[in-house]
Amino acid sequence: MIQSTIQPSSRISFPISLKAVIIDLDGTLLDTAQDLALAANAMLRELHMAELPSSTIQSFIGKGVPKLVKRTLTNSPDDEPDSTLFEQALPIYERCYAENLHVYTRPYPGVIDGLEQLKQNGFHLICITNKTEIFTLPLLRKTGLFDYFELVLSGDSLPKRKPDPLPLLHACKHFDISPAAAVLIGDSSNDAIAARAAGCHIFCVPYGYNEGHDVHKLDCDAVVDSIVEASKLITRQ
Repeated sequence: MIQSTIQPSSRISFPISLKAVIIDLDGTLLDTAQDLALAANAMLRELHMAELPSSTIQSFIGKGVPKLVKRTLTNSPDDEPDSTLFEQALPIYERCYAENLHVYTRPYPGVIDGLEQLKQNGFHLICITNKTEIFTLPLLRKTGLFDYFELVLSGDSLPKRKPDPLPLLHACKHFDISPAAAVLIGDSSNDAIAARAAGCHIFCVPYGYNEGHDVHKLDCDAVVDSIVEASKLITRQ
């Protein structure tokens, strides 16, 4: 039984015929929130600042590490910290996160089975994340996901990152396919905006971060409970 929610505005006929599946990392493939919060609070302790609840830090996830650090320092989604404090804090956070990269992080339910199904069905599998490569590649390897992907693009792989469409367009060009022949599976507005701008299809999972907002309100083609459910909405061209 397909648990997906098809968006009312979608005029797409399912299943969609595609060649490639692009998948986000944090909040889509991997539940990284506890380790991100662990590192953030370790940073705060080192700076002699009060720690924050993990749930608060989780609501700050979604725009990359520098933004997470700024939001943690100010305990606000939009405020800017003192520039000297930020310059001091960022390398501390990066060190703390490297030391706690894989304490609690695990694939979400349905990820391994979904990747296996997509691989067996012959899709090009691509991981595109805003996470920097020094964290992305070790995490994919430690969680056993690395070998599923033919291409991995991190936040520092190209001049621009999501929500800019550049990483998606780069991936499509790499495989010589039209953006319309690819779907991005993600958990946030970053993913939805990037996919629409690139001309790709977009599925969203409801269990990720999206800065605390409901993914059902995003401009996406479907909300899917897992990567397995996403695989049921597409066929190989």
